[in-house]
Parts: sequence; structure tokens; C-alpha cells
Amino acid sequence: MTTRIHPSAIIEPGAELGEGVEIGPFCQIGPKVKIGDRTRLISHVSVLNQTEIGADCVVHPFAALGSPPQDFKYKGGDVSLVIGERNTLREHVTMHLGTETARGTTRVGSGGYFMVGAHVGHDCIVGDNVVFANNATLGGEVVIGDFVIMGGLSAIHQKCRVGRYAFVGGGAPVTGDIIPYGMVDNHGYLAGLNLVGLKRRGFSRDLIHDLRAAYRLVFAAEGAFSERVEDASRLFEHRPEVMEIISFVKAPAARPLCGPEQG
Repeated sequence: MTTRIHPSAIIEPGAELGEGVEIGPFCQIGPKVKIGDRTRLISHVSVLNQTEIGADCVVHPFAALGSPPQDFKYKGGDVSLVIGERNTLREHVTMHLGTETARGTTRVGSGGYFMVGAHVGHDCIVGDNVVFANNATLGGEVVIGDFVIMGGLSAIHQKCRVGRYAFVGGGAPVTGDIIPYGMVDNHGYLAGLNLVGLKRRGFSRDLIHDLRAAYRLVFAAEGAFSERVEDASRLFEHRPEVMEIISFVKAPAARPLCGPEQG
């Protein structure tokens, strides 16, 4: 399979291009960049610094990958951006390098769809098969689980965690951790479970029933939160998905847990 490079593209010496890569008009590829087999940069794409893109990705015009982090502590150290396979990055998507004072690497999984203007900040870890709608934004050091969907214009505060299969509503300002399978409304509050997403992904009725029961118990109004978590742990110890939520809320965290709106 032939690699195709448009005459107007700038490929700096040292860049590594896989088989069948297509580099369109006016792209800029830095000397430390690695691009996997069959990945296509349509046009006007900037890939700089120590950035690695996996195979079979499609990057649309004006995406900027591997630019320096938007962090005043960054001093030009040996940091990187690693993007997995089979991702689609639409127009104006930005993904930044890590920083020396945090993880050092920003990591994006495989199979993701990043719509216009989506942003992955420095030192983030993004899982597989995610969907970021237009202008969805991650602050630095955010961790996003597999199959997460972020609505348009939603924003996750730095150092937050978002568990697997969670859904974030459009325009939501999220300042706390989101449990796995959770759904955050447009105001940034936890509003139950991502039931539509779970059904679409083939979760059984019995499993969804137990997840809902565990959710109601953990986020009930009565009793101490820690006691409710322990009760759910005992009642649903046979359900790995419920125990995933329990482990998530028990883990040390830099940000508070995103909870329901108090009315």
C-alpha cells in the first residue's frame, strides 16, 4: 500500500509514517511524530512534538495535535501525546502534550469519535470507544473511561474522573467525579444512570435492575453515605458492575463525587 503525501505538506526529517498513510494539503508533521498505517490527514492538520497516532485514524482539517500544554508550569520537557487506532478527529479538534509535573503523557484510546472543536487537555487519559460532541472539553489530568459520551459544549474540570459508560449532557459544567454508568444532566448534576446507553450496549434487564437498585441505595437521602456504600457492597457483591461503582467511589480522588442536585 502506497503512502501518499501532497506536495504542499511539510514532513520534517525524522517523522515516521506507516504504510498507506495519506498526508493531505498544507499539513505539518514534526520530526518526532509517528503515524500508523493507513491513517489519513485530510488537510491543514498540525501534528507536532512527540506525538504518536495509531493506525486507521482519520484527522480532518485544522486539527492540532501535540501542541504544548496550556499549563504555565510546562517548561518544554520530554513529554508526549499518544493516540490509539481507529479514531475519527473532526475539524478543529485539539489534543495537547502532557506535562513534566503530572503524567508526562496524554493518552487517547482507540475507536473514539471526536466532533468539531473537541479538546483533550494535558495529561488526560481517555478510554476506548468514546464520543465527544462538538466543543466538549477536558481540563488537565482528567480520566475518561471506555464508552463515555460527552454532549456538545460540556466541560470536565481538571483532575476529575468519569467512569465507564457514563453520559454527560450538553453544556454541562462538571466539577466532580462521575460514577461508572452515571448520567449527568445539562446542569452538571448526577441524574441517575445512563439507561438508554446501557440498553443500546446490550446490558440485560436484570443487570440494569440491580444497577438502579444499587444507585438508589447509594444516593438515598437517609443515613451516612459511607454506610450506604457498604450496604450496597454487601447486597450486590455478586454484580461486578455494581462493585465497579463501589470501587470508584471508594478510590482516593482529587475531586469530590458528582452527586444529585439538592432540591
